Amino acid sequence: MGQTVEVVRGEILESRHVVHAAVVDSGGRLRASVGDMDRVTYFRSGAKPFQAVPLVRDGAIDRFGLTFEELALCCGSHSGEPRHLEVATSMLRKVGVEAGSLACGAHPPLHEQTRRDLAEQGLEPIRVHNNCSGKHIGMVALARAHGWDISGYNLPEHPVQGRILSEVARWAGVPYEAIGLGTDGCGAVCFALPLRQMARAYATLAASARAGERDATYVVGSMTNYPEMVAGEGRICTDLMEQTAGRLFAKVGAEGLYCVGVPGAELGVAMKVEDGSSRAVAPAILSILRQLDLISEDDLGALWSHAYPDVYNTCGDLVGQVRPQITLCTPDG
Repeated sequence: MGQTVEVVRGEILESRHVVHAAVVDSGGRLRASVGDMDRVTYFRSGAKPFQAVPLVRDGAIDRFGLTFEELALCCGSHSGEPRHLEVATSMLRKVGVEAGSLACGAHPPLHEQTRRDLAEQGLEPIRVHNNCSGKHIGMVALARAHGWDISGYNLPEHPVQGRILSEVARWAGVPYEAIGLGTDGCGAVCFALPLRQMARAYATLAASARAGERDATYVVGSMTNYPEMVAGEGRICTDLMEQTAGRLFAKVGAEGLYCVGVPGAELGVAMKVEDGSSRAVAPAILSILRQLDLISEDDLGALWSHAYPDVYNTCGDLVGQVRPQITLCTPDG
């Protein structure tokens, strides 16, 4: 059974990335898998839709008048493009806090032109450039909506993180005590779960959105209506959701994680590239989605540069290609 993404240079196989994935329905039944579907790993930014759910359930979006576009940024790992910064700044103003209150550090924007513009102007990146700044503003908004002190909102002992942990556990269908905790790259808590439970969380969120439940409808609707807020120009999350026009919602996580929810099919997919390589993520997830018939051949063609990325050298010469070699296995063989 194929379980890898291969990198070919010329005619020679140069590298191979091992992939694990689980495909689960909203009842928790395994529909398909690759490799170890029970592999425990960190949810990383794949958890962001569930970290945003309390904003809806607990009334924070109503209190502060947050829009769908702003909620999408809370679910996203944005590129730091100008519109991303505008939306983040709008959220800070509505919540009544300064960017300095955010616990995430500053890093150069992922968007190449914005990064160049900063350098040319002799400016340093600020905290809203952090790809997780939307999530952090959402956490501060949740704290303020409950009347909690925002100091230390990113730490595991803070009630914000306890509230989010309970939400992740609810959607994944596991006791919160069974979830491992770590510190994410942005300084907030991250959650360790088996891939099968991550997939179940996405399937359950998809089913709830399909059923019209407010919290799920708002979160999923924000992502599918504003996919550019979830990632950015030329990135797989944005391009995939734009191409499929709301048929699915998708979220990348660091270290080779990717998750997809499909409201129409009430399915969830959670995938991990074992060595954490980002270059293997898009080819792997698109191969899986095509085999499940969740994207069409036309969709795959439109996303070809993600599905089969070319490899170039520093002179701009085409020297190779990244290719998925993945075969899904179903429980019945």
